[in-house]
Amino acid sequence: MKTLAGKIVCGLLALQALFALPAQAWDMRGEKTLLIEPRAGSPLRLGTIVFTPAGGLTRFEIKLDHHVFTDYFLSMKEFKCIDGPTEIQCHVPYPYANPRTVSATDLRWLEHELLFLFKAQKEFGAKLWNGLYYSLQLTDGGLVGTPEAVDLTLIGAPPADLTTPPYGPADRSEIAPETRWFPRLLIR
Repeated sequence: MKTLAGKIVCGLLALQALFALPAQAWDMRGEKTLLIEPRAGSPLRLGTIVFTPAGGLTRFEIKLDHHVFTDYFLSMKEFKCIDGPTEIQCHVPYPYANPRTVSATDLRWLEHELLFLFKAQKEFGAKLWNGLYYSLQLTDGGLVGTPEAVDLTLIGAPPADLTTPPYGPADRSEIAPETRWFPRLLIR
């Protein structure tokens, strides 16, 4: 009888320990949804990102849903843009080869693939110095990006070192997220 009672107690303790475990961190594997959140209203689904383990790193592939975007011809180039009531935000694909890999502690190549520029609805042309770099943070619910200001003319010519993302902390400036129509980028 003691053996049965002991097994029951051990089983109950195991169940208690199982339910007391902290929530698991967000898993950077499989297909995830890419969203952009406006100041007012629900987040817009921009597409998906597929994460695939690759050794000690994770490869990613971004699949934008082009039906969500409006095509704008700005400064002699076509951009895929999202319209806000006061601002247009356009995706600027990183133009050079890169490994398209990330880790839980290094999300820079993904951040570089999610560059944007913004312009007022009434402005003419693209102003590449109005770049947005969404600095991503890993949370239990996914990746959350906060905009930082960058000058996109920096990538007008290939960087000297193609193995290192060109926008480091010194190349980005903090901005108040609420000054942009789309203050957060989400990957869930």
